[in-house]
Order: sequence, then structure tokens, then C-alpha cells
Amino acid sequence: MVKPLAALLVERARARGLHVSLAESCTGGLIAAAVTDVQGASTVFDLGVVTYSNAAKQALLGVRAETIAMHGAVSEQVACEMAEGALAISAADLALAVTGIAGPGGSDHKPEGRVCFALARHDAPVQCDTVDFGAIGRDGVRRAAVAHALRRLAAAALA
Repeated sequence: MVKPLAALLVERARARGLHVSLAESCTGGLIAAAVTDVQGASTVFDLGVVTYSNAAKQALLGVRAETIAMHGAVSEQVACEMAEGALAISAADLALAVTGIAGPGGSDHKPEGRVCFALARHDAPVQCDTVDFGAIGRDGVRRAAVAHALRRLAAAALA
């Protein structure tokens, strides 16, 4: 499922002359790996940053400490700042960020399987969404998050 989505993204981005960057937390670089597995990805993929810690999110992507303190690392607000940061430090036209709780664990307020996504582009407001994949296991959450991210990027490459 992931390989065809990544290939579709690369095809669409190449056809429109778009470049893509990523800021990943809970997926740990799996989205970047899926994209770069596609032959010709170098024509569209600019950079991928794995910012697993809050300190890395702040230092590399410019996520504000206040945002993390107020909303937590797993929030649309942090995802939005991550995406904006990835766009700012790259030569990309589209930047996608992902942060979530792959598990095991979580809380009543932020359960296992909750993943926040944000898509930034230069010509539009940042688009954020949260998906509760459920307690499907760490690997399941990460795979589902990768597929969702690739679908979002492929759709954005058409817009």
C-alpha cells in the first residue's frame, strides 16, 4: 500500500515541478524512507528531518517551547509549527509534519494511536488534522501514519 502511494506522490510532484520536505517524529523517518525508495525521488525530495525530542523540534524546526508547554508535543499546534519549520529550512514547495503516540501507552487525553499531521505550502495556510488510528500496536500506528501522510502529500501535489 505504501509503495504505490509514494510512487504516486513522486509522479505528481515531478509533473508539477514541486519539491517536498518532511518533519517526522513518531514515524522516525519512515515517510522519508518510503519516498526515497521510489526511483526518481531525488527530483522531488528535498529533505527529511526526524525530530523525536522536544529539544530537537525547537532547535531544528523552530517549534516554540510555549506551544509544546501549552498543547503538548502531540498536538496540531506543534505539527503546524513543525511543518512551517520544515518549509522554512528547505527548498520545498510542500512540507508535511507528523507527531503522535505510536504506543504502547498514551493517556485518556492523548490515547495510543493519535497522530497529528500538518501540511505547509508557501501559497496557503497550514492544514492540520488529527487521526486516531486506535491501539493497533506501535508498528500498525506507524504504518497507518505513513500511508495517511503519503495520501495527503499526493493530494496536495495536485492542488
